[in-house]
Amino acid sequence: MTSVTIDRENPSVLAAAREIRLDRVLFVTGAWALALIWLLPLAYAIWTAFHPPAYETRFELFAPLTLDNFVRAWNAAPFARYFLNTILLVTMVLTAQLVLCTLAAFAFARLEFPGKNVLFALVLLQLMVMPDILLVRNYATMSALGLVDTILAIGLPYFASGFAIFLLRQTFKTVPKELDEAARVEGCSLLGLLWRVYVPLAKPTMLAFGLVSVSHHWNNFLWPLIITSSVETRPLTVGLSIFATTDSGIEWSIINAATLITSGPLLIGFLLFQRQFVQSFMRAGIK
Repeated sequence: MTSVTIDRENPSVLAAAREIRLDRVLFVTGAWALALIWLLPLAYAIWTAFHPPAYETRFELFAPLTLDNFVRAWNAAPFARYFLNTILLVTMVLTAQLVLCTLAAFAFARLEFPGKNVLFALVLLQLMVMPDILLVRNYATMSALGLVDTILAIGLPYFASGFAIFLLRQTFKTVPKELDEAARVEGCSLLGLLWRVYVPLAKPTMLAFGLVSVSHHWNNFLWPLIITSSVETRPLTVGLSIFATTDSGIEWSIINAATLITSGPLLIGFLLFQRQFVQSFMRAGIK
């Protein structure tokens, strides 16, 4: 009752309340509009993948459902091999990144050595360099090492991540130094200190970065397209692009079925672990 009386007696308060409600309506409307823009291509892919080709452009509520598109897509290309290559790739890259970047971040956060600030500035400089700029140089390096058309060549340029080093360094710097002293008193070595104190406290940050890394390298396309040339090394993105242009013609039902096959694991993982994803990003401080 008091708030109503105040609104009536203070036109400025009433105008501010109306402005807040208008802003909320605009915000909600914009959020729904963006959600629909994002969902429409996915909805169309799901519709065509689960219906016969005759219903690619016919939206009938009681149209027959079928899984034949997935069977035809799976049999038309070696997707099992593409899945294996992609899983090996993202596992290899993430493992190397967590090991190398954790050691580097710990050194930048807690150790003192000559040129520390300069080296960290170079790490930050990596964040400003687009990976596409280095395609030619990376290819020449992989060719010199004899690694062209290998899974190792796809992941090797990404083993050291400036983003991961920066993220973990910021997390390690928030750890109280009293924990360092207590661990040293207990006779803990430098690596033991990292493993027993810093890594457990940085698990949310590592999980958040792991999600970003897996998603990026699962969907990475340009560099794998350039460095691979055989079925034995192609990841899902390259295999799907070749399948869509040479194997399936213009049958959108089969193409979209293949698209859902390749993107399905990420979508299912997000739906199953959505809460953990959000909590990890919030704890890691990713805005």
